[in-house]
Amino acid sequence: MRVNRRRKVLALAGAGVLVASLAACGGDDGGDGGSGGDGGGGESWILGTTESITAMDPAGSYDMASWNMQYSLFEQLLVTPPGESEPVGDAAESCDYDDSQTITCTLREGLTFSNGNELTSSDVKFSFERNITIADPNGASVLLGQLMDPDAEAQTMREDAIETPDDRTVVFHLNSPDTTFLKLLSTAVTSIVDEETFPADSLLDDADVVGSGPYTLSQYKAGEQAVLEANESYDGERTPQAAQVFVQYFSDSTPLKEAIDTGQIDIAWRTLSPTDLTDLQENGEAEVIEGEGAEFRYWVFQLGTPTGKELAVRQAVAQLIDRDTIAQDAYDGTVSPAYSIVPPGFTGQKDSFSEMYGDAPDVDAATKTLADAGVKTPVDITLGYTPTHYGPNAVDEATELSEQLKASGLFNPKIEQAEWEQYQTLYKENAYDLFQLGWYPDILDADNYLTPFIRDGGFYQNNYSSDEVNELLTQELAETDADARAEIIGQLQDIVARDVPLVPSWFGKNIAVAGPGMSGVEETLDPTYIFRLWAISKG
Repeated sequence: MRVNRRRKVLALAGAGVLVASLAACGGDDGGDGGSGGDGGGGESWILGTTESITAMDPAGSYDMASWNMQYSLFEQLLVTPPGESEPVGDAAESCDYDDSQTITCTLREGLTFSNGNELTSSDVKFSFERNITIADPNGASVLLGQLMDPDAEAQTMREDAIETPDDRTVVFHLNSPDTTFLKLLSTAVTSIVDEETFPADSLLDDADVVGSGPYTLSQYKAGEQAVLEANESYDGERTPQAAQVFVQYFSDSTPLKEAIDTGQIDIAWRTLSPTDLTDLQENGEAEVIEGEGAEFRYWVFQLGTPTGKELAVRQAVAQLIDRDTIAQDAYDGTVSPAYSIVPPGFTGQKDSFSEMYGDAPDVDAATKTLADAGVKTPVDITLGYTPTHYGPNAVDEATELSEQLKASGLFNPKIEQAEWEQYQTLYKENAYDLFQLGWYPDILDADNYLTPFIRDGGFYQNNYSSDEVNELLTQELAETDADARAEIIGQLQDIVARDVPLVPSWFGKNIAVAGPGMSGVEETLDPTYIFRLWAISKG
């Protein structure tokens, strides 16, 4: 597969914090904010979101808010244009598969970081290696397994994993054939950092990050605001349309809805409640814009707890969950019930959970499942969720599922919550038997809903491991015949339904609310969930 020079305006995912007072941050009509290439002269604008940043450093995060900020601050080797699924060149002018396990990328000439330092192949290798070495528990180094040394005690990159024969050439040598690795080179985990600025074995403070992307981070206060300014040294094709972009973090959807309704912000993205969206559409001046989405919400079993490790318990929950009621009562019918971990439209997708358990709750079947396994009922089960990271309706879904389990007479559920940063630690420490998570694709490929979830505990470390699953994952990644690969992907979905390491709940759309005069919003609302800040303009 070849990725050519056709670099286009790309996608960035917005998670930034907003400025309480634009004047305090030097905001005006955008004329003084600097310019990246021929852009950066447009009017400043404000994004509002309830998403929260885990880390600005690409080695320390694996969440939409952080990744979206990193897409604006850093370059990756490749990027995915709006509305497309195949990546094109970014920092690399080309990337080619030499064979099924070898990829060669050639960097553009004259690349520099915003601090003036040269960007070379050495920085690329450094960026991958430090991400793997740091192995931050909230990071995405798990995605770089093809470059790791499988025999090392600590997570390390293989010595021969990346070659840099000259300043502009990067050669990747993979552990095994992988038809998706090229797409991975377009994700934020592969963001290129300056080896003269970033420490090799620890994260850099958020406010100090330096990249080569279309914007620089001029101000940042965690949980409150971020201010982006057009990068004067950026000469790529993701030309920023505004000299400054302000991103404001809101504690929940109520003040976010008020801010877009009253014109205090220009765009609200992630997350307003269905009720808020309906009210804004019917009564406000702002426009509710829907795009294609592949958002996935699901419940993960922690097999490290006595309750979660019981297969019969997991299967009984799969037989009891009423997805239609959750979609209607918790989300006002704005989401679609999910009966697989792979979204509709992706290669090999099949509704394995409805094939195995039906598409409606079945108390009799769940009763038999538990009785046959000798499980005493009612089963004590602790459900976990995070109250703001996934929007205001997360609590409604958690409450609805708890009530469904309790009404069956087979479970005695308890609900607990924690804010996002603490929540990520707690669910890995077995604080919950069953916990809620959301997923937005790293790449538009069915494997992105498989490998990160079910290979050896997944990124959420739920202690599920299956040699059969691991072997099939390796096979589907290497398979070049589309029909054969689809068959393997279908087998994997069937195994997930059988073993129930997680329970799919729903799929949703990509929705934003834009005030008057905003352009470029609709184009960036695609299944990648990259909110392309640089491509949006005001006025």
